[in-house]
Amino acid sequence: MEARFSPDVAGVLQSFGWFPERAVDPAPWTRSFEERGISASQEVRHFLARFGGLDIAVTGPGVNCAREPFALDPHLCLGEEERFSGWGEELGVQLFPIGELDSERFFLGMDEQGVIYLVADWIARFGPWPEAIDSLIRGVAPERIPT
Repeated sequence: MEARFSPDVAGVLQSFGWFPERAVDPAPWTRSFEERGISASQEVRHFLARFGGLDIAVTGPGVNCAREPFALDPHLCLGEEERFSGWGEELGVQLFPIGELDSERFFLGMDEQGVIYLVADWIARFGPWPEAIDSLIRGVAPERIPT
């Protein structure tokens, strides 16, 4: 999946350190969770190489929910392996931790198809990662998944 962002969204990402050719090594993040039994798909590795380590401090009103800061650092989810494994089993996907939303209020996860989820004691879907990043930045609420 390749990222195509509107100029506004790309501008926000760039103001927090992202650029189209960005590539970092995702191994330190993926290894930490693989040692705990959670494997990272190729899509997750690709996403983390492009966006891992970014801390996007957006705030204010959004399209249909508040714009909340989010951090794309899987290590912020250490200790929550059972939560991610449990929701992955419930949904029939391989769910990998990718960070936090709203200053540690919610977790973010990604499945093997590149779909990003809000993970808490409930779960919601932001959609495939290019659109999900757009939604997170613009303040578009995820779709709550009935369980």
